Amino acid sequence: MRRRWRDGLGTLVVYGDGRGDGCGDGRGDGVSVPLEIATSYRARTKGLLGRDSVDGAILLSPANSVHTFRMRIPIDVAYLDRNLMVIAVTTMRPGRLGMPRLRARHVVEAGAGVMTGWGLRVGVRVRVEGVGVG
Repeated sequence: MRRRWRDGLGTLVVYGDGRGDGCGDGRGDGVSVPLEIATSYRARTKGLLGRDSVDGAILLSPANSVHTFRMRIPIDVAYLDRNLMVIAVTTMRPGRLGMPRLRARHVVEAGAGVMTGWGLRVGVRVRVEGVGVG
């Protein structure tokens, strides 16, 4: 299923039970995180550059790699496949170039250390809701 989002605000819902069995289908409790959605070239290019902090997370789509050049803060990066399943999570310090993940279609960025608290890890499925969802 192809995702069609537009630049805007939304919510990232993380189902952190780790089952990876479709738990992002709206059943059960999840952690809701404020989300900025960046789908245009301009919004994806800007991303978190020049920010001193992140309120929630930012979704870059389409994307399969990121860099932290000119960033002021370390970030957590989660790579999502086409089904919004987390396939990799890493923390990147400023001035780094991330390796492309071939199966990744979307990237979620947030302040370093917060994704663990949300339960966002490999095998977890997420859902994107809100204004930027079309």
